[in-house]
Amino acid sequence: MTTFVDRVELHVAAGSGGHGCASVHREKFKPLGGPDGGNGGRGGDVILVVDQSVTTLLDYHHSPHRKATNGKPGEGGNRSGKDGQDLVLPVPDGTVVTDRAGNVLADMVGNGTTYVAAEGGRGGLGNAALSSARRKAPGFALLGVPGDLQDIVLELKTVADVALVGYPSAGKSSLISVLSAAKPKIADYPFTTLVPNLGVVTAGSTVYTIADVPGLIPGASQGKGLGLEFLRHVERCEVLVHVLDTATLESERDPISDLDIIEEELREYGGLGNRPRLIVLNKIDVPDGKDLAEMVRPDLEARGYRVFEVSAVAHTGLKELSFALAELVGQARAAKPKEEATRIVIRPKAVDDAGFTVVQEEDGLYRVRGEKPERWVRQTDFNNDEAVGYLADRLNRLGVEDKLMKAGARSGDGVAIGPEENAVVFDWEPTVMAGAEMLGRRGEDHRLDEPRPAAQRRRDKQAERDEADQEFDDFNPF
Repeated sequence: MTTFVDRVELHVAAGSGGHGCASVHREKFKPLGGPDGGNGGRGGDVILVVDQSVTTLLDYHHSPHRKATNGKPGEGGNRSGKDGQDLVLPVPDGTVVTDRAGNVLADMVGNGTTYVAAEGGRGGLGNAALSSARRKAPGFALLGVPGDLQDIVLELKTVADVALVGYPSAGKSSLISVLSAAKPKIADYPFTTLVPNLGVVTAGSTVYTIADVPGLIPGASQGKGLGLEFLRHVERCEVLVHVLDTATLESERDPISDLDIIEEELREYGGLGNRPRLIVLNKIDVPDGKDLAEMVRPDLEARGYRVFEVSAVAHTGLKELSFALAELVGQARAAKPKEEATRIVIRPKAVDDAGFTVVQEEDGLYRVRGEKPERWVRQTDFNNDEAVGYLADRLNRLGVEDKLMKAGARSGDGVAIGPEENAVVFDWEPTVMAGAEMLGRRGEDHRLDEPRPAAQRRRDKQAERDEADQEFDDFNPF
């Protein structure tokens, strides 16, 4: 049964925003008291957070689909919908978040580190929020925006100061069990260790963590054996310790060749060449092991390695080893740059950035891409002519119509807003104010107005036409 998982593909879905409400206030003797539709609630986010009590990604291996709750729709009486609840997913310290192509999205190190994996959709505005002096009674509301859908990969890279590497059954598990309080599985057959084990070691005033990485064999960097699955756990370690077996029963192996093979696999994997290394000649409690250690030690020291002869069974040489490791860990920590205070980087948009693009495709279709136009399309109820006209005017205010003209679009040409797999396509009809002639004074209900003389109505209509570039919604950030 699987008990340790260090790589999973996770499918996360944020909550969708609730729809806005289109409602008119009614009470005795005042049946049409004005719009009072509330806004929809915001959808919940999916948030990853580092939790020190979590050590594996096993839960997500069994349940890879996670979804936050949706926002509630708005209601009449200016009652806004409830926001969706965020979904918080705890992950182990050292989790790297990537997309399916392998691009790193977040490197989560340190308890409490958070990353928003999927952002909840905005709630739609109700008709009360859409009303203004020009639009006294909108007969529509905006729809909620769907939440993000993301496929991400979580990959755990163990956070430790020291990594024990070596062949299977070289004694790494035994060594970590006597250096720390860790209790790994120990046996005399290959690949006893199937998961990385962590232990905490105290040497004088220095406290550091040590990881027992499952055994490596030739070809591990190409996926042979278990090596490729666990070489990632060596990446974060500051010090590498080669544990060499001096009592191996295999005639074709010896400590020098074992070291060369493991070093070659580390080079093939990449990124580990600058880590300080120590050599541990283990199992010197065995008579032949002690003799072999004395034979190979001069060759290893000639290569520049510090060599320690130890016995995990007899507890020989452990104190010297632990203090040497503490010294190297202390040097590595001192060499790290001090963490700077969090900086906020402001990147203003270019003055000529319209916020959208218009591109003519090979089939003659004009495609509009941009965060605002695409969001506005998702918020529009296309069964409501007034809502469609409101969308058309918003796009016109943004400059989409001018950009289409400059791109060469003509009346009747096809225009698509959004990506190919989820776009709204229509035949373009250029107008001075999109939809204005067809729908007249959108968002106004003549039943709310006192009767006006014809001359006054003409003057009011002319005043409307003279209001250029006025925002439809003074307080609407969209």
